[in-house]
Amino acid sequence: MEALNDGRALQRLLDELGRLPGIGPKSAQRIAYYLLEADAEEARRLSNAILEVKRQVHFCPVCFSYATRDTCDVCADGTRDRTTVCVVSEPRDVSAIERTGAYHGLYHVLGGVISPMDKIGPEQLHVRELLQRLASGELQEVILATNPDVEGETTATYLARTIRPLGVTVTRLASGLPVGGDLEYADEVTLGRAIEARREL
Repeated sequence: MEALNDGRALQRLLDELGRLPGIGPKSAQRIAYYLLEADAEEARRLSNAILEVKRQVHFCPVCFSYATRDTCDVCADGTRDRTTVCVVSEPRDVSAIERTGAYHGLYHVLGGVISPMDKIGPEQLHVRELLQRLASGELQEVILATNPDVEGETTATYLARTIRPLGVTVTRLASGLPVGGDLEYADEVTLGRAIEARREL
């Protein structure tokens, strides 16, 4: 992208937009110019929405998904199956699975995956909290729903080896998800079938 000489304010906006995932220099430029041409009220609404979500949304202390109350909606829902917990990497994976309508249990968000290259081990994830939840004896099945890539498979294998001695059934999402793909981009039918056809590890 050619250097822009429209002032430091515009360059700062371009720099900040460019830090967002999936936004390259060209996309940042398009968004910045759209905001420049938008009226002040539209820009204010966007700004207020960002500030509001940062003030109101936090991590659920039970499952580490996003919450706006003391706990997230899933943990607070007394009709959920409390004998099953689905373990995912990120909070956005909870939304992907919920859209299928195929799963009615609880969740546990790890906050990432095991990645030696990035110096992320089990200690940097919410593994200890998962084991504490399993210690209650109420949970009977753990569904490992990490992405079907190298890091996701490594994480699932580690968790299966750690959890199996506790006498809890450990299952993994079935085939149907593309290898190297992300759960958030999977369509509802494929993801729903993968949940229904999960297998024991």
